Amino acid sequence: MPWITNVQFLNNCLLSLLATEQNGQVIETDEAFKTLLNITTQLRAKKRLVYFIGNGASAAMASHYSADLAKNGKVHTQVLTDLALMTAVSNDINYESVFSEPLQNRIISGDMLVAISSSGNSPNIIKGVKTALSLGATVITLSAMKETNQLRKLGHINFYVATNTYGMSETSHNAILHHWIDLLLGDAK
Repeated sequence: MPWITNVQFLNNCLLSLLATEQNGQVIETDEAFKTLLNITTQLRAKKRLVYFIGNGASAAMASHYSADLAKNGKVHTQVLTDLALMTAVSNDINYESVFSEPLQNRIISGDMLVAISSSGNSPNIIKGVKTALSLGATVITLSAMKETNQLRKLGHINFYVATNTYGMSETSHNAILHHWIDLLLGDAK
């Protein structure tokens, strides 16, 4: 695929961004970001935590944006990608519980969970989100692939990109997360 075609495809993916609430109600995209910004600002003021979860490249994004939000946004964050913890939970319990188990012991009402999953159907992500919700946390999701994926029905704000490739999904999710942090820093144009 020529570069310009790839760029145009990415542009179409980003323009397809759809934000919804838990009930499936569509939220205008800028309004969704404004709500996310307000939630984040309140979390920072109350010294609450933002947790990040993801698998594979989404785990790398979780780590990246946890660091950016902590360093630049002055928000207390935690990413659940510690290798020792993940392998211990996977070995002693099961991989499906790799996020839900530590969240069960850490996340509280007033905290936020950001769940990143290209497919939106990863059992460990879904279980982690359900745990966070059961404990009163605000949940933000990022997904792609099938419009009917499980994840985009669970969060308080669900960002969904209409693409069926991992590259475009991950690139779009990076853009979404950067935009959020840029808004928080007042850098978004």
